[in-house]
Amino acid sequence: MTIQTCPVCHSAMSRGLKSWHLEFGSCGYEKSELKPAINEALAHEQINEQFREEGLRSVRNANFNELLKSIINVLSSPGYNRLLDVGCAHGWFLETAQKKGFEAHGIEPDRVVYEATAKSGLSIRQGFFPEALEANEQFDVIVVNDVFGHLPDLTSVLQGCENHLTSRGILVLNLPSSSGFFYKTARLLSKLGINGFFERLWQKGLPSPHLHYFNAMNLRELLRNNGFEEISNGQLSALKLQGLFARISYTKEHILPIRLLIFLVVAIALPLTKMIPSDIIYSVSRKKLSH
Repeated sequence: MTIQTCPVCHSAMSRGLKSWHLEFGSCGYEKSELKPAINEALAHEQINEQFREEGLRSVRNANFNELLKSIINVLSSPGYNRLLDVGCAHGWFLETAQKKGFEAHGIEPDRVVYEATAKSGLSIRQGFFPEALEANEQFDVIVVNDVFGHLPDLTSVLQGCENHLTSRGILVLNLPSSSGFFYKTARLLSKLGINGFFERLWQKGLPSPHLHYFNAMNLRELLRNNGFEEISNGQLSALKLQGLFARISYTKEHILPIRLLIFLVVAIALPLTKMIPSDIIYSVSRKKLSH
C-alpha cells in the first residue's frame, strides 16, 4: 500500500473510523477514499434534486449574504468586482453577487445541474476548475462554496486560484468543519456502531462525496503552505428550519417515519446551535506578497 501523507502537516496516514476513512493525528485533517461519480446517471438516481434545492436554498442564501459582506469589507477599493464561483450549482451565489454589483461568473462540473442553471441566463460554463478557464483569465474574487472538500487535488486547485487571481485578489472558502457539533456527534455515533450520520456527512454514495474535512486551524495552515495568507475567518449557519425536512429527504435513504423523527430531533435542537461550534466555517485569504 502506498503511504499517503497529510497535505497540511505531512505526517503519515492512519486508518480512521471506516475502511474508506483516513486520519492525520498531528493536525486533525481527515480524508476519504470515496470515489466521485459526477455525471454518472446511477449516482444521480440517489438524489431528489428538487428536494435538495428546496432544502438548501434558505440556509445557503443567508450564508451567501454573510460571505458577500466579508468580501465587500476586504475589497475596499472600487473596480475590483470580477468574481468567479467555483462549483456554482444552481447559481444562487451568482444571483446574490450580481445584486451586490459584482460581475459574477460560474463554473459547474455536474452536467445535469449545469444544464438546469444555464437556462437562467447566468454567466456559467460547464467543466472543472481550473481547466474550464482560459489561461489568461483573471478574477478579483474566487469563491469556493461548499466545494473545496470535494476536490481531489487541492494543491492544483490552490495553484489554479493563485494563477487566476489578480494581484490584489482574494480567495474565499466556505466548507464543513470537523470541529462542528454535528460532525463530532456523528463521529461518536460511528464509534458506537451507528454509521448512518457519519456516512451522510461524508456524502457516501452520492455523486460528489466529501474527500477532505478541515477545521479552522489546519485550513489556515494549508493555505499558508500554498501561497495564501488568511485575513479573516468565521462561522456560518449549518441548518435552518425552513427547508429542513426536504434536506433530510433528498437522498432517499430513510423511510418516512425515520425522516420525521430526524426532523423532529434536529428542529428541537436548532435553538441550541447558536451556542455550539458551527459545522460550517469560512476563510478569506490573499496571495502572499513574497510568494
